[in-house]
Amino acid sequence: MSTTQYQLHGRVAAISIDNPPVNGLGHDVRRGLVDGIKRAEADANVKAIVIIGSDKMFSGGADIREFNTPKMLAEPGLRTVVNFLDTATKPVIAAIGGTCMGGGLELALACHYRIAKPDTQVALPEVKLGLLPGSGGTQRLPRAIGLEPALNLIVSGESVPAGMFMGSALFDQFSQGELLKDALALAEKIVKDNMPLKRVRDLKVQHAKPEAFLLWARAGVGQMAKNFPAPLKCIDAVEAAVYKGFDEGLKVERDAFAQLLTSDESRALRHIFFAERAASKIADVPQDTKARDIKKVGVIGAGTMGSGITVNFLNAGIPVVILETKQDALDRGVKAIRKIYEDRVAKGKLTKDKAEQRASLLKLTLSYDDLKDVDLVIEAVFEEMSVKEAVFKKLDEICKPGAILASNTSTLDINKIASFTKRPQDVIGLHFFSPANVMRLLEVIRGAKTAKDVLATSMMLAKTIKKTAVLSGVCDGFIGNRMVAVYAREALTMLTEGASLQQIDGAIEKFGFAMGPFKMADLAGGDIGWAVRKRKYAENPGMPKAIIADRLCEMGRFGQKTGAGYYRYETGKREALVDPVVDQVIETGRKEMGVTPRKVFDQEIVQRCVYALVNEGARILEDGIAQRASDIDLVYLMGYGFPIHRAGPMLYADMTGLMNVVRAMEGFARNPYVDKAFWQPAPLLARLAAEGKTFN
Repeated sequence: MSTTQYQLHGRVAAISIDNPPVNGLGHDVRRGLVDGIKRAEADANVKAIVIIGSDKMFSGGADIREFNTPKMLAEPGLRTVVNFLDTATKPVIAAIGGTCMGGGLELALACHYRIAKPDTQVALPEVKLGLLPGSGGTQRLPRAIGLEPALNLIVSGESVPAGMFMGSALFDQFSQGELLKDALALAEKIVKDNMPLKRVRDLKVQHAKPEAFLLWARAGVGQMAKNFPAPLKCIDAVEAAVYKGFDEGLKVERDAFAQLLTSDESRALRHIFFAERAASKIADVPQDTKARDIKKVGVIGAGTMGSGITVNFLNAGIPVVILETKQDALDRGVKAIRKIYEDRVAKGKLTKDKAEQRASLLKLTLSYDDLKDVDLVIEAVFEEMSVKEAVFKKLDEICKPGAILASNTSTLDINKIASFTKRPQDVIGLHFFSPANVMRLLEVIRGAKTAKDVLATSMMLAKTIKKTAVLSGVCDGFIGNRMVAVYAREALTMLTEGASLQQIDGAIEKFGFAMGPFKMADLAGGDIGWAVRKRKYAENPGMPKAIIADRLCEMGRFGQKTGAGYYRYETGKREALVDPVVDQVIETGRKEMGVTPRKVFDQEIVQRCVYALVNEGARILEDGIAQRASDIDLVYLMGYGFPIHRAGPMLYADMTGLMNVVRAMEGFARNPYVDKAFWQPAPLLARLAAEGKTFN
């Protein structure tokens, strides 16, 4: 099937882009556009050309299905198509509706005239992939709408309605009726009135004080961009549009694009872009698997996690029944939910009416009987198997056939939880991250007997509540917490060896993490990790104990919630303050373990923490717990604050070079205080390194 159609409407040729779902400018589309222009130019009866997409999509830009394939670079490229439009011998009119983004907007800018629906969304989002518009966008857009609005659009990558640019050179006319009909009428008028072939490239960039504005913009963007070079490169290219001729400006744009394309930061952002799309696909669950209807949800537990989970569904317009065992606990949960909405209203992020509408979808109960008609129930109770057992046995009795029974457990065995019911096919893990109404990650835990339609429903539901779902198999801690356990252990080992809390947290934060391991532990709550460790000590009597961490917990120091953990905290404040009491605990712990403190360098801190993630990630892949390396990266980016510009632990290892990672691990294994077995490179990692391959 052709991705472009050529039709004659009297003396106007209409070239329609038809490449669902986003009318991506793939090779066949680019070829069709060039052939269509040449055909129209060769036909003496054709006096004008209209290029149009669908009502909902002019073009979303590059066809991502061609990324990293020969077709992506095959001629005619987008720059060639743009040149054909720019040099066309007959007037070309872009008829724009729905969405016009990236290369689609660059294509439209090269046309002589543009007519659009006023609600059309326009954007140049390349900066979100660590790039800049590479087919003239940085040169034409400032000429069309002025320096300041163009720079804002290019640097932010955000979409705005076309109607914002009424009166600018970006649009010659707005269509209030049928777009094609109005575009053909405009074409006829252009021909009849012998109107000129207008080229955006011939315009001058308008701004009263460009030099001062660009200085201000560079300072502000530089501060916000931090680890990403693309926004400042955008300013360089737009500045060239102001001070250089069009062709010189194009060269600046193209040179900058080429530099960014090979940068680690752009590779990271493109990796994340594709990882998010890949994560929703489950190898053995067909895309057309029919999902179950989820019209009403039950949540068990109105604590911090239960309240946050509830808000996700209320925001999506799905009624929720929230169950607690005591009225005071239910009251606290409702108060927490109301506070979330009150804060959003106060910040202007939500209207009072919408907040009240969402809150009205909430039903409170102390009785399991009120869960009889829910389509999905999520338990968010205490992380202990006996508690889960009681809950799931009750749900098995009460819930209707076909209802999905989900656990928010962060570590426990979903298969064992499923065994408490007579319907293991309906049981799944839905592990939200705290705060559940904010964090985008959702680990979907597949039990041995979880039905495929339950998996499909869970992945679909994640999109409904605006989460990024990553599938995990069953193991202790699943993907995220299994990996964070070795990361935290390594940080504790280095603390024992002589590094300070501040040095370890500082080195990890300088690397780019949102917070270091000890600040993270204080935020999460030390009692949670302590409960997990005590369970593991019981299951593995020979397991070495985390003496310093356990001692602090024995003292009731559970982090921010108790005002003291690895650091101390003043009431109502989150600043981590050094506490001499902790220094004494660390010193005593070192003596008990017979450790003479040594100097630990920041590079070693970063490598041991990050490479621990990499090695455990490789084992998780080998064990079949994660489907793909990019899924592991998503978990760490969205759930644990791994720096975005480094793309997640697995791609970071790829970019570092797996041979270099393995060599560093071999050095760590010689340290007398580490777990030598752990620092043996995972077989998958060792094999990939030896073969010169990568995870991704």
